[in-house]
Amino acid sequence: MLRNLYVTDLGYEAAGRRYCDEDIWLSGRLRDRGFTVALCHPLDAASLMGDFDLVLVRNSGPVVHYRAAYDAFRAEAAARRVRVVNPLTGRGDMAGKRYLVDLTRAGFPVIPTVDRAADLALLPDAAEYAVKPVDGADSLGLAFVAREDLASVDIEGMLVQPRIPFRYEVSFYFVDQDFQYALYAPDPARRWALTAYEPSGEDLAFARRFTEWNAIGHGVQRVDACRAPDGALLLVELEDLNPYLSLDLVDASTREAFTDRLAASLHAAAAAPPPAAGHAVSG
Repeated sequence: MLRNLYVTDLGYEAAGRRYCDEDIWLSGRLRDRGFTVALCHPLDAASLMGDFDLVLVRNSGPVVHYRAAYDAFRAEAAARRVRVVNPLTGRGDMAGKRYLVDLTRAGFPVIPTVDRAADLALLPDAAEYAVKPVDGADSLGLAFVAREDLASVDIEGMLVQPRIPFRYEVSFYFVDQDFQYALYAPDPARRWALTAYEPSGEDLAFARRFTEWNAIGHGVQRVDACRAPDGALLLVELEDLNPYLSLDLVDASTREAFTDRLAASLHAAAAAPPPAAGHAVSG
């Protein structure tokens, strides 16, 4: 039986979500599928991971709250060639949110994003702009600034985006590169009041552009997007570190199918050669 160190902060409180319930349920289902599962707090992961076949990082909370410990975990895992799921080579939120700037420059369908005062003129006109930390999460440090005040804001270490009056937000959930389900928030003011969403082929092609760009071998990704006023989807974020899955909002068959697919991914990750030494030592 594979020994799985399941990293989660069961005490973390998030608006509109109960991380602990999801991880209690999912860790139990993995145990039913033949894994030996031990839950641990993210602050304990570095000291415990050597006794396990792989480390599964789940609802561990925003790493901004424990940055030094998280960086130490990454460095230790890289040095010891520990198998971590998701792999620490992720290019999305795992590495901070500057990828939104990179994707903007590369012409991907993303909310236009800049990180330098010299580039503010490149953003489309809007009544307000969102200013948020590059290393932020869960809306920590987010502020909305009127256009006339934007020039006076210090954006060092920040990202700036136009505030788009989107119709709704939608999330696409993947294991490895396989789509599992989608959920959306019909009311823009209630981000976590989610319901089932049936994606079109065009929707899935949109989401897959980002999972393929990220190119992680094993693990869970959540592609968050908004439906712009013109009907186009724009990326909000690519969550590849510890995406909350909202498993309590999907039907039982979807939950079980997701867990089967995740179990298969973990088995494949454990069977693969260990990562190269020093594969990812900073976030």
